[in-house]
Amino acid sequence: MGLLDRLFGAKSEELEEPKISFGRYSDSYKDRSRYTAWDTSLEQFEKKEYLESYKQFFYYLRDEEEDNVRYEEAKGGLKFELYQGSKKITGLASPQKVWVEARVVRAEALNVGFMRRLMEQNYNLRYSRFALDDEGNITIVFDTYTLDGSPYKLYYALKELATKADKQDDLLLEEFQMLQAVDASHMEDLPLSEKEAKYSFLRKKIEQALYEIDNGKLDKNQYAGSMAYLLLDLIYRLDYLIKPEGFMMETLEHLHRQYYENDNLPTAAKNQVLCKGFRHLLERDKSEFFKEMYRVKSTFGITHSVTHDRVAGLIDAQLSHMDWYKEHGYEAVALAIPGFIVGQCMFNFAVPKPDRELFHLYYQTVESDYFKALGFPVQYYDTDSKQFDKRAIKRAITRIVENNKPFYSRLNPASSSLNFDSLPDFAQSFLLMVRDLDMVKTD
Repeated sequence: MGLLDRLFGAKSEELEEPKISFGRYSDSYKDRSRYTAWDTSLEQFEKKEYLESYKQFFYYLRDEEEDNVRYEEAKGGLKFELYQGSKKITGLASPQKVWVEARVVRAEALNVGFMRRLMEQNYNLRYSRFALDDEGNITIVFDTYTLDGSPYKLYYALKELATKADKQDDLLLEEFQMLQAVDASHMEDLPLSEKEAKYSFLRKKIEQALYEIDNGKLDKNQYAGSMAYLLLDLIYRLDYLIKPEGFMMETLEHLHRQYYENDNLPTAAKNQVLCKGFRHLLERDKSEFFKEMYRVKSTFGITHSVTHDRVAGLIDAQLSHMDWYKEHGYEAVALAIPGFIVGQCMFNFAVPKPDRELFHLYYQTVESDYFKALGFPVQYYDTDSKQFDKRAIKRAITRIVENNKPFYSRLNPASSSLNFDSLPDFAQSFLLMVRDLDMVKTD
């Protein structure tokens, strides 16, 4: 790094980054005004000021960055709309009743296959139901008398309706060719360059993992647990970094469920199932992936909140498993273990915000070529020279600390403990740094 870089290097990291979303949306990172609105909503509902209660409720749901919820007073009550992935949900709340609807797909002709599918799903829904409107649209609806429509009930009902509508439209369109998309005008198509980068990354990571399993130094049957780390890390990494929609998202979730099913299959057999699923993804046409690459808004997260203790516990339980692989030169598996830890946190949980931002920095470092292809201006690791930009990494950690100081005043990552000798060394030391964070939240 030259003198000018030392003097002005910090400026480079202030360059505008591309507007690209990563990972699963979470509604757990609300500011204090939103929680105040929730409390007010409950108080107004108890006073039977229903419409005022609902105004506060929708303010609680709204995410300014997402612009995901809109509401206004209208004749007869309160009109509202909210977005969840590829679906727009609309509704009307009056002093007597609340009605909510989302159009899922349009059916030009009815088919026994998808009609049976939706009837079966109705048995599993607690608040909402699939229906057919007068225009031939398959919809999902929820209604309740206002007297019985507390903010608690409304939250869980809207979450069920919105998440089911979002998931089912792409799955139905993939399987039943006679169905047509509906209400897709709010979806923003991704730039072609971003699609190309994501597709190239998808193929590269799957091919690398499958090659390591089939041709690596470790026998895939004798070391089935090692191969499982590779495959689960791959699921989590693709889910977070590509942020897939539609068929690919469902495939990754399905593979994840299959691995953790209590079906008495040995780990080697489960690995075979996962490998088959990934090979099926490789066989899909590029255009099918591109159709599922779009930017959407969300209102409800599908992960549940956990404390930092849960993150630290997972690190303690898993990270030491990489020692043997590091010592014996099995770098791919060694790196898969911290990747598994980070990915499992991001896939299954809404971790505290500092953890989430540090884990994103982890991905930016270990997958620096991918972020470079996406147009990010700072490269934290050069894969050709195998050199880290130590200053940039530490500055990024400092920014994360400063951004979270109002809520975590004792946050002080030991960035001096980071080991930059190799990627596995860095990964291990980075997660140990995260584990040791003082995450007592400021009231």
